Amino acid sequence: MLNMSAIRSAPLKREPYPYLVTSQAILPESLAAVVRDFPPIAHPGSIPVAQSRTGPAFEQLLQELEGEAFRRLLAERFELPLDGYPIMTTVRGVMRSKDGRIHTDSRTKVITVLLYLNASWEGEGGHLRILRGGDDIEDYVEEIPPLAGTMVVFQVTDNCWHGHKPVVGKRQSIQMNYLTGGGARDKHQFFHNLSARLKRLKSGAA
Repeated sequence: MLNMSAIRSAPLKREPYPYLVTSQAILPESLAAVVRDFPPIAHPGSIPVAQSRTGPAFEQLLQELEGEAFRRLLAERFELPLDGYPIMTTVRGVMRSKDGRIHTDSRTKVITVLLYLNASWEGEGGHLRILRGGDDIEDYVEEIPPLAGTMVVFQVTDNCWHGHKPVVGKRQSIQMNYLTGGGARDKHQFFHNLSARLKRLKSGAA
């Protein structure tokens, strides 16, 4: 399902930090099925995929994302040794107005993969911005709409600032990270699991 050729040929940009973008990360014949099988999500926050109800096409995509062929490709593109790094994968489906604030990713993350799965998108909010610094959402080098099949991959550095203007409501995405070790994975999974449970309770979900 992954369009490895498109990911391999996407330009690797070095400023302000190493990243690549492709709008064709999923093969055209698979895209509709993956969007259809995205898990139903009723509350905000990042949800571990193990807690999500997904369909077969989405499951196949996850297997490819977490597979060795994709790991080798990213290691080659970013010139980083990714062998042995554990993976953490989460999904988002609902955004709050405070989501998307300017931030850098945790130092326990080595590479961040963002894959958007929205069949259409309107409005200015929700477009990911690759930022030059941590103070101004308008000081960006590239803006990426969260349309289905669009993938952003970046190396986690001290200056990997990114964010988006506020949006409230549905915005579907997968985030996958290669982490520095098993301890980092366990810590992230614990807090994501706890956050997901609290949000379900708050929303009245079972």
